[in-house]
Amino acid sequence: MALRSSGRKFSFDILSTSILDYDHDSSTISTCLRSNSDHSPIDDATTSPIGNRKKKKKKKKKKHNTITEELGEFNGYCYSVAQSSTSSVVVCEEQHETLPHSNMSSVSGLPFRDLRQRNVIMVNGVSEESVGESQSVKELESRSNSRVEMDGIAGRSLEKEVSLDWKRLMAEDTNQTFPVDKSPVKCFMEEMYAGNSLRSTVPLGNEKERDRVYDTIFRLPWRCELLIDVGFFVCLDSFLSLLTVMPTRLIMICWRFLKTRQFKKLSAVELSDIGCCVALSSGAILLQQTDISLIYHMIRGQGTIKLYVVYNVLEVFDKLFQSFCGDVMQTLFNTAEGLANSSTESTQYWMRRFVVDEVVAVASSIVHSFILLAQAITLSTCIVAHNNALFALLVSNNFAEIKSNVFKRYSKDNVHSLVYYDSVERFHISAFLLFVLAQNLLEADGPWFGSFICNALVVYVGEMTIDIIKHSFIAKFNNIKPIAFSEFLEDLCKQTLNIQTDNVKNNLTFVPLAPACVVIRVLRPVFAAHLPYNPLLWRLFWIFLLSAMTFVMLASLKVMISIGLKKHARWYINRCQRRKLHSD
Repeated sequence: MALRSSGRKFSFDILSTSILDYDHDSSTISTCLRSNSDHSPIDDATTSPIGNRKKKKKKKKKKHNTITEELGEFNGYCYSVAQSSTSSVVVCEEQHETLPHSNMSSVSGLPFRDLRQRNVIMVNGVSEESVGESQSVKELESRSNSRVEMDGIAGRSLEKEVSLDWKRLMAEDTNQTFPVDKSPVKCFMEEMYAGNSLRSTVPLGNEKERDRVYDTIFRLPWRCELLIDVGFFVCLDSFLSLLTVMPTRLIMICWRFLKTRQFKKLSAVELSDIGCCVALSSGAILLQQTDISLIYHMIRGQGTIKLYVVYNVLEVFDKLFQSFCGDVMQTLFNTAEGLANSSTESTQYWMRRFVVDEVVAVASSIVHSFILLAQAITLSTCIVAHNNALFALLVSNNFAEIKSNVFKRYSKDNVHSLVYYDSVERFHISAFLLFVLAQNLLEADGPWFGSFICNALVVYVGEMTIDIIKHSFIAKFNNIKPIAFSEFLEDLCKQTLNIQTDNVKNNLTFVPLAPACVVIRVLRPVFAAHLPYNPLLWRLFWIFLLSAMTFVMLASLKVMISIGLKKHARWYINRCQRRKLHSD
């Protein structure tokens, strides 16, 4: 009672009511209320366990979080309590203004010393007490406004916090990162003189990036196009060999049999030529029974599927049968090699195997021939149409090819095979344009040659552009250097010279049976239109004459292309060897 009568004021920061649930709160609070002097009866009475329990029950009924009482002048007790698993209690005491200063004073038997700070730390229910030295009143005033934390939750301070002022916050920025007085004009001027305008999104390049750019634009396109063109002439050489060299060998075999009247065992090369001749003859005969005009009107008259969709579907099947026919012909040539080298006992087995492989080769070449014929008719329909169907075909086909190839991961061997596929595709396009030319010769009226040349140039230029773009960005995304295309060309030159390479799977595989069947089917009506009908001997004479002239022209073209390819192959291989020696 003497404590209250002396005019003292209390300010308690009563925190969460959950603190009172602990069993050791009474001992903690009693310890906090003690002074640094000896224990007095007042302390014992005010901190009795029975009184604290009654206060607990009353406080549980009243739910409140925090009671904040503003302090006037710091002339009473100030208690700051924090409790958790490791609790800390700070007790501050000060004498009243009216009390006389002395070394030892008391109020109603309660002794007071100088200003003190007492820290009571609760560790697992055991209190540890430490008394600090005297401090000034100003330090206690600053501590009385500090936040009290309990169970990791920040409580409210005794004084009301100052509201957030953005301008004041920016003005107090020590680093002057965002000064308030900076105007928009100054901001814009700093951006102008700060550096590259795209520095935040485009990193600074180096010599490696520069090489990649110029590889994509200059070095790689012409090497890629050179490789595709050489592959095209290799395919053309194989096509002309099928039409010139193979018939010549068959004529020599027949002449030898008629001259000697004896049947000799055929070599592997002769057996292979006989197998190719049977497949070519079967495909050409069956295609002769096909009505091209009927297929043309069926494709053009239907409105369910667009022309470019039909062409894309046929192109997919063309690639599938091209790969399958290559495997079938390799199997046939292997069987011919085994039959030529077989003994008398195993000849029958190898003969049966050769017949089976020949049937499969004939069937696959016939199906492939029909696919190429339908594809050529579709292209002819697009060229003849007057609704820009050709441009729609080129756009859909070429950009679908870019989309399906550019954004994929490729190894070096895959790119090698992809370039060879483009060479074969270029040759097939040439066969289709020859089909369109033959159809115009037979059925077109009026001036048509100029429009045909323009359409052919559009097709070729579009195909070349798309191939260059495709391979340039495939090489860019897969980190393939332009020197790799030079290595591909070196392997192709070795294949031309029949030099064995390390990886046979990367050789150019092209089966000219299906294109030859299509060309024969297309050119036969053209020759037939210029033959006389009567008399029969005169007709046979013109057939023989035109066939001989065609054979001579094809044989001459075959010799020229073959000589040119071999000379180019030797020159390029020697150049690569000199370059390797110079680099070493």
